[in-house]
Amino acid sequence: MWTIAQYQATAFFSLRPASATSTGGKTLLAPTPFAVKTALLDAAIRTQGLAQGQALFPQLQALQIAVQLPERVVVNNTFTRILRIKEIKTKANEKESAIAQAVAAGNWPYQHTIAFREYVYFGGPLGLAFQGMAQGTLLPLLAQVNYLGKRGGFMQLLAAPEEHTALPTGFTLLTQGWESTFPLGTLQIVDDWGAKLTFDHLDSYSDQAIRTGTQRIFHQIVLPCRPIRSSRGYTLYERF
Repeated sequence: MWTIAQYQATAFFSLRPASATSTGGKTLLAPTPFAVKTALLDAAIRTQGLAQGQALFPQLQALQIAVQLPERVVVNNTFTRILRIKEIKTKANEKESAIAQAVAAGNWPYQHTIAFREYVYFGGPLGLAFQGMAQGTLLPLLAQVNYLGKRGGFMQLLAAPEEHTALPTGFTLLTQGWESTFPLGTLQIVDDWGAKLTFDHLDSYSDQAIRTGTQRIFHQIVLPCRPIRSSRGYTLYERF
């Protein structure tokens, strides 16, 4: 059985891939399994307590997730001003003088710079499908998810989720990558909870580090959409 929920984005969505830098922040077109599962875990802890979050962790880890994009998606390209830690690259005996100059210029310990950012506008509801958890356990969590991706990418559940015996047409499985020839579409690399990830790795107060390839794994997925129009400031994608 699949539980399908429809979310309406009430703000721009943005989620940088793992390969993106702080100054070149391109975005994915859809939330990743890592982001969705972490949002569900956060909802469980906030509304049902830490113990219940720990108890639900194995079920969330094994959850299968699929996504359905709206018929049209617009990616907005822009530059924005950010603060970045200033690096002093000079000789050791000149470092104090360089820091003093940076302080006088107002560029210490952070300096002003610009960065490239992309923000996604969904031209309709975003569909998310889940398999591997009882509906009675999953539904209260889905109702409490209010943002996905970068903080501020607010989402709102449109209606009560529905159950389907099979995954409807138009959904793309996010928790499994393609192992054969890629179909037509837009390639995305998404991250997921690995089999070796534990609750302590996600605990902000734990010293357990999340390592790529073990606790954080990646899938190559192909979304059934293509760019049909673009300019300096935007790219319009259409689902097919």
